[in-house]
Amino acid sequence: MRAELLRYLKEQVPRIFCLKKESSPQEEEEIMQSRLLYPLECFLFGEDPQEGLEKLKQGSTSSQLCGRVFKEGETVYSCRDCAIDPTCVLCMDCFQDSVHKSHRYKMHASSGGGFCDCGDVEAWKIGPYCSKHDPGAATAMELITCTLEPELYERAEKLFRILLRYVTDFLVWEENFELSPELQPQTKDNAYYCVLYNDEHHSYDHVIYTLQRSVNCDQAEAQTHTALIDKEGRRAVKRATLRSCQQAKDLIMSNSEHISLQPLRVEILHSSVMAHQTFALRLGSWFQKIIGYSAGFRQAFCQVALEPNPDSDRPCLISRLMLHDARMYKGARKIVHELIFCSMLMETEFKRLFAIEFTKHYKQLQKDFINDDHEKSISITALSVQIFTVPTLARHLIEEGNVIKVIVDTVMELLREHLDDSNRFFFLGYNSDKFSRIQVIFHDLRYILISKPSLWTDELRKQFLEGFKVFLSLLKCMQGMEEVKRQFGQHIAVEPEWEAGFSLQIQLRHILAMFQDWCSSDDDILLLAFRECHKVLMQCNNQPFLREAVDYYMCKHILHVRPYKVSQDPVSIHLPISRLLAGLYVLLCRTGAGDRLHDPNYDYIQMAELPLRCVVLAAQVSAEMWRRNGLSLVSQVYYYQDVKCRDEMYDKDILMLQIAASKMDANHFLMLILLRFELFDYFNGSCSSKDQDELIQWNRLTEEMLYLLIVIVGERYVPGISHVTKEDVTMREVIHLLCIEPMAHSSLVKGLPENESHETGLETVITKVATFKKPGVSGHGLYEVKKERLEEFNPFFYHYSRSQHSKAEESQKKRRTQEGNDKALRPPLPPAFCTHFASIVRLLCCDIIIHILRRVLQRAAEERTTHWTEAMIQRALHLIGQALLEEKTQLEDSTVEEVTFDFSLKSLKMFLLLSKIKAVPSLEAQKDMIKWVLQMFEIVKCLREKSCPTASMSVETKPEESAQDKEKAERKRKAEAAKLHRQKIMAQMSAMQKNFIESNKMLYDNMPESGTQGEPVASIGPHRGSTPAEREVLTCILCQEEQEVVAQAPAMVLTACVQRSTVLTQCRGKIPNTETYPLLMPPELAVGTHTGSCGHVMHATCWQKYFEAVQNTTRNRLHAELIFDLENGEYLCPLCKSLCNTVVPLIPLEQLTFNYENAELIGQHLTMPRWIQVLSARIKGLNSSDADTGLCGEGQPDFRSILSYGVQEPRKFSESISEMLVVCATTVHRVGLQTVPNELCPRVPLMAWNTCAFTIQAIENILQEEDKPLFGSLQNRQVRCYRLIHQVVSCHLQCPFSCKLLSSLFSVLLPIMSRKTTPSLLEVDFFHLLVGLVLSIPSLYQEEAVDLQPSAVSSAYNHLHILHLVTMAHMLQVLLISTDFPAVVSREDTQEARAAAELHTTVLQHTGRLIPDVPGSSVAERVKRGIEPFLRCAALFFSCLTGVHPPEELFNTAGMEALCSYLALPSNVFHLFQEHRDTVHPLLQRWCENAAVTKILKGKVQTVRYPRRRNRLIDLPEDYSVLLNQASHFQCPKSTDDERKHPTLCLFCGAMLCSQSSCCLSQVDGEDVGACTAHAATCGAGVGMFLRIRECEIVLRASKTRGSTYPAPYLDDYGETDPHLVRGNPLHLCPERYRKLNQLWQQHCILEEIARSLEVVNVMFAFEWQML
Repeated sequence: MRAELLRYLKEQVPRIFCLKKESSPQEEEEIMQSRLLYPLECFLFGEDPQEGLEKLKQGSTSSQLCGRVFKEGETVYSCRDCAIDPTCVLCMDCFQDSVHKSHRYKMHASSGGGFCDCGDVEAWKIGPYCSKHDPGAATAMELITCTLEPELYERAEKLFRILLRYVTDFLVWEENFELSPELQPQTKDNAYYCVLYNDEHHSYDHVIYTLQRSVNCDQAEAQTHTALIDKEGRRAVKRATLRSCQQAKDLIMSNSEHISLQPLRVEILHSSVMAHQTFALRLGSWFQKIIGYSAGFRQAFCQVALEPNPDSDRPCLISRLMLHDARMYKGARKIVHELIFCSMLMETEFKRLFAIEFTKHYKQLQKDFINDDHEKSISITALSVQIFTVPTLARHLIEEGNVIKVIVDTVMELLREHLDDSNRFFFLGYNSDKFSRIQVIFHDLRYILISKPSLWTDELRKQFLEGFKVFLSLLKCMQGMEEVKRQFGQHIAVEPEWEAGFSLQIQLRHILAMFQDWCSSDDDILLLAFRECHKVLMQCNNQPFLREAVDYYMCKHILHVRPYKVSQDPVSIHLPISRLLAGLYVLLCRTGAGDRLHDPNYDYIQMAELPLRCVVLAAQVSAEMWRRNGLSLVSQVYYYQDVKCRDEMYDKDILMLQIAASKMDANHFLMLILLRFELFDYFNGSCSSKDQDELIQWNRLTEEMLYLLIVIVGERYVPGISHVTKEDVTMREVIHLLCIEPMAHSSLVKGLPENESHETGLETVITKVATFKKPGVSGHGLYEVKKERLEEFNPFFYHYSRSQHSKAEESQKKRRTQEGNDKALRPPLPPAFCTHFASIVRLLCCDIIIHILRRVLQRAAEERTTHWTEAMIQRALHLIGQALLEEKTQLEDSTVEEVTFDFSLKSLKMFLLLSKIKAVPSLEAQKDMIKWVLQMFEIVKCLREKSCPTASMSVETKPEESAQDKEKAERKRKAEAAKLHRQKIMAQMSAMQKNFIESNKMLYDNMPESGTQGEPVASIGPHRGSTPAEREVLTCILCQEEQEVVAQAPAMVLTACVQRSTVLTQCRGKIPNTETYPLLMPPELAVGTHTGSCGHVMHATCWQKYFEAVQNTTRNRLHAELIFDLENGEYLCPLCKSLCNTVVPLIPLEQLTFNYENAELIGQHLTMPRWIQVLSARIKGLNSSDADTGLCGEGQPDFRSILSYGVQEPRKFSESISEMLVVCATTVHRVGLQTVPNELCPRVPLMAWNTCAFTIQAIENILQEEDKPLFGSLQNRQVRCYRLIHQVVSCHLQCPFSCKLLSSLFSVLLPIMSRKTTPSLLEVDFFHLLVGLVLSIPSLYQEEAVDLQPSAVSSAYNHLHILHLVTMAHMLQVLLISTDFPAVVSREDTQEARAAAELHTTVLQHTGRLIPDVPGSSVAERVKRGIEPFLRCAALFFSCLTGVHPPEELFNTAGMEALCSYLALPSNVFHLFQEHRDTVHPLLQRWCENAAVTKILKGKVQTVRYPRRRNRLIDLPEDYSVLLNQASHFQCPKSTDDERKHPTLCLFCGAMLCSQSSCCLSQVDGEDVGACTAHAATCGAGVGMFLRIRECEIVLRASKTRGSTYPAPYLDDYGETDPHLVRGNPLHLCPERYRKLNQLWQQHCILEEIARSLEVVNVMFAFEWQML
């Protein structure tokens, strides 16, 4: 059978794959399916595959294991409550359907290669199954017992054996191999492939360059080849003859070697070999499909893959594939790994057999990985996490293959090259890449130890101890490595290597803890491990003594010890064996096995010697004695005490010193401390010096030595040292961190040590010790320590760094002062030592400590400032306090006779010295502490005498107390006096204010009201209010000079930013072409031009100088173009750094006192019909060649009739203001139309009018969105900006095209003027039309010889009639497209309802529509609601234009009545149609009968409904995991591969995009851009706001090349964002922050935010935003 099958493959495979003429992948797939795979499936099932599959499905159940293989970047979940270890994860779908969703979970991005643990009962404490994979009680064992029919199983086994061997042979193929005789083609063509392989040494550009030079391909082809090589791992870059391919190979290797020292890997393969390799890869995928059909097939495959090779000594097939993994290319590796995942790792028994095979070849696999240059995620060694983390498998591998020994031996073999002559590591000149790969092996050791056994077998004990011994041999090579010696004279020449040693230490941190944890679970193991560890320690010969032991004398005590000076002799910071021994000793004491340690050979001085040297080294570095040794030593000491390493370094050294202190004589121990600190002679009085540097050095060392004593005696929060739990330890750590300052949860986590499961235990204790303050719209939530926990604060907490100690001390003193307490930071009452360590307290009352403290205080009393420091006294006081607290506790717990602790009895001299130094001026800060110590002396004395505090104490402290009381009373008296003084001044001011009002009462009573008596103020029409005179004096932000804003003065300008906007669009994604920009803005508002400002003012000349300076200085600045575009006139505001691209000149409003009498007279003549006639005549006259022929008959107005209603001279402006007006208008034109600047373009005025209208609409939109009143709620900068824009545009000189533009604008309202191109009533935005008409009508008053403009009265009537006409047209627009009339509760037949019903009936008649009878009140309500935004915008517009102050009602949330009053409209707006019936009804008919209107009403064309939809950012789910779920199911529309994607959500429209991917590149303006950039161009006119889902961050876009990141609006339970899901806590939407993002968009601040963030961040390497 094998021969027949191979013969068939020999014939068919070369005919399908790697042909001269390449076929399409789809065609190739179809042929392979029909000619190769279908016959194989027919043989497998023994019948038609579909029928066989149906039978198979009936007899089997789905798998209990999910087994989904993760892609790189895919989101995975781990349950912190239920997972056995952090490597147990669930895929998105299983997590959503599991019980863990309601638990404390973490989410993070997978690095690829792992698989979902759903269904694995060993991975979870509870809830191992999701609802999809839960087998249920009845079918729990069904899958395991389900088997195939014997014939089918036999066929499967036969077929799998042949095919898997075929696959293996071709995947482990080497270039020099020959095809086997069965596959050798009859005639061998001279057709070969030159195949280029991927590596990590050469960059994309290197490979592209090499291919262009070597195989004669163009850049596009070279890029395609390179992309596929990177993705698949290899690519055939040339098909030719053997000789030609050999030449190409030589060229590629030589060209690539020039660039990088290492050439690219190239192979020449025959076309038939390539064909078979291609098919072998496809067979790998076919195997996965077949295995997925049935557990029987999977078992058959596993059997074949793992069976030993009977013919030769070759390993089994799967081992062959594993051993060749490092030589395989990326695509082949991926297939093999997936095949292992879906077969052997899904079957318990075969998983065990595979694990044994994996362990057998472990050393070789790791060596291959070290020499490979591919990432761990695509190496076979990445499978270790799937095997070693299974508790039963781990124990089995320890028992059967001693996997601990295998792993440690592998590490040792790989690190052997770094051993020196003393058999210790020395990492000088190490290869960092190789070393980082070796460190990865330690993860496997951690995986093996992650679950300690609950039941020990003899074999497990034996093998574990064997592995532990090998591990000790590794630690022995680290013990004392990289010794340092203090540098004298000159600074060290070359900084020694230190990072490698600490990298090892960090990797071993958890492993050391886990070994101790395993040992502690069995008393026998623990005792044997301790003895073995001690034995190895005694064998270590590093840092030997160079001199013989001598006797040292102090206070009648003798210490016989060998001399050693840290400052002169070599010392190492690496002592893992000593520290491991300390940990094991404490565990022995904790478990009670310590009583079995009665070996007199244990020399505790020797055991403590090395840790003591290390502590002294850190102290001497702190005392700056090792400055000449450079920064490397400072860094080592930093990490030695840092949270990353201190658990197994500094803490264990302290532990060993505490062990020694508990076993040694207290006096001898202290003498040893003094000797190693090199202070023995200093305290013995046998040395003195006048050298200031030496005195400072002794003082600093004394401080450090006293601090060490505080730590040894006071730090008891270690389980085993005292009766505390791990929870107590964590609580104490948290309290001390929060005593520095209130902290965020993430800061606390960083400050706490993690265990092997990456847990700190913070959540279990935080609520007991702290209160949480929620964050606002920025910042993060903070924890504050509870007041009752502050008594546990220890200012000399041993985990504080120097800076933390200072901050905490300052913070607590400040708090105590605010609370009115003294500043004494007392030592807290510590927990009692356990029995084994109880003797440590003897240190506090022995002769040497009394001697040390007395000497320290004596120096302070003598006031020789060079011999003591305040810090020294502070530490001495703390030690005395500790001793007195200990004595007090013992006296309270026992009788005086039983207490042997006699500190107070030995320290009478100390009491007197303290009384003396209390008066030392330089110790003022310690005064409260000294007082507390003296009180404690008295209390202890009383306890010894069994009496109350004596009179002596009160006499001693009375003068002090009375002085203190006097001081407090004086402070209180002064505070009261100051309070009375303030009250007196406030009363005087209040009286003066009342007096002024009374004396000027007439002035207040007679203040004139605007407008005519009794009538409300209007902004337009005959009753418009006057424009008040406003004198405005402003300061230039550049020169700081003041200037009044006057029309004839030099210009002052406001910084401004003009930008295109789609904030108001009703048709998102449809942006019109700027070349065909409509004359009249359509109602969809597809894209508008917005002008905003930061509100800062400059002289025009100052601005011009500033802009020129910016141009000159930033041209050479790195990446300045990312922040602002100089060529387009962009700059940053000099004051607030907002992005700007133009300036707006400040123009004062002209004072106007309105002539009401004249207005009334003109009003009688200038009715709306007459106004329309006059206007039409003027427009016709101006547009015709001969103006005088404009008379149309008798009674008709002539060409110049318009001038008879009042004209005046135009305002005159200074030259600089006129210049700035042109600058502003041309910028609006350039940006709005995306064109080159051209001030003569006819569209310049049009764009200026449009920016006025759009800016007001945007402001009204914001006010409505935030439910704020129309006036009075905007920021000053917004008000100033939009007012100025309208004044600028209204003052801008009218160009020759304005009249023609006006004619086009009027043509919409007056059909008599319309042309074919005139849009219908439903195709125009009426507010834009209103603004255009109002601002362009002055152009009708221009005469050839003289510049004129309408008078105030003429303007008032022009504005009134335009507004009335436009309002009626807009009401009709709303009515025509309305179908959803609201149900109104009150159906009273009001005048408004009747007028509305009449208008509705008329409109229905003209349009011929049949709509059921609608009540007039419903019509009225619908129309009013539709036109309200228009009226609000009109009110803002006329307020800017005329300067008439709005009524008070509009400063509150007023209704339609106040709006109509201000706009001179009747409160019943329908009355307009009755008032102007004769004029409007003919227009009404023409408007309704327009063909375009008919088409829209029939539903053939979509149009906008009113009020317009208010755009907001899309709704986001409350739970972030919902978004991650969407991302996990996202499929790129342009790609079929399973490569990692970056799903990115557009927050404007909700589109999901594939960003930062070559598959979705598109062209914009002839340039390649990413999906987000292309989308932003159509969705936001170049502006975009995207949520990168897997990265959990917002990306803001402003143009093709500019962007910035912004925090996502999702917070965890601790009020913090989590960019890139680093912490992985559950995230929930924060509505306030999302609202702020919405405001950022609607207020057009995205450009500003980007510019500010780029200005703050110093960009060294520009991010290619266009590729996003």
